[in-house]
Amino acid sequence: MTSEVVTDAPGYWYGEDSRIDSVDVLNALRRYRTAEAAAQRRVREELGIGENALMALRILVDAEAEGLTVNSKQLAERLDITAASTSALVDRLVRSGHVERHADPTDRRGVILTASGRSMRRAIGVIDELDSRAAEVAEHVAPADLAVIVAFLNEMSGAVDDDPGTQPLR
Repeated sequence: MTSEVVTDAPGYWYGEDSRIDSVDVLNALRRYRTAEAAAQRRVREELGIGENALMALRILVDAEAEGLTVNSKQLAERLDITAASTSALVDRLVRSGHVERHADPTDRRGVILTASGRSMRRAIGVIDELDSRAAEVAEHVAPADLAVIVAFLNEMSGAVDDDPGTQPLR
């Protein structure tokens, strides 16, 4: 590691004699979450959809890229919402032209959901732009540092996902 770390955040510089502590890390995470939330809001506004609709589109786009299919039940599970909420969400996305329903070739009663061609290209373009910028930042991090960052973020995810009522306060 170098003797000097400089961040892009205005007013943040940590020289050789300065130490980054847990408060600095948490503040950086908060700044990132705020920036990410603003970016997600811009994407939703660009596409004219809500938060669950954006997540649904992302699931459908990612599934298609992986050669997978998604039905309403799977979408409900991934979004962690009820079947009724999923049905209403899919209906809105179909009406707005973002999603299409197709007969499931393996189940004659089943329905497969896909992002519509025009909407998918638009959603992919907006989402890919954000992903590309994020990937560009990550590409400049040393592989050993990436392992530390991934481990840290996985631990943070676990800490946030745990039910605080079952965890002792430290």
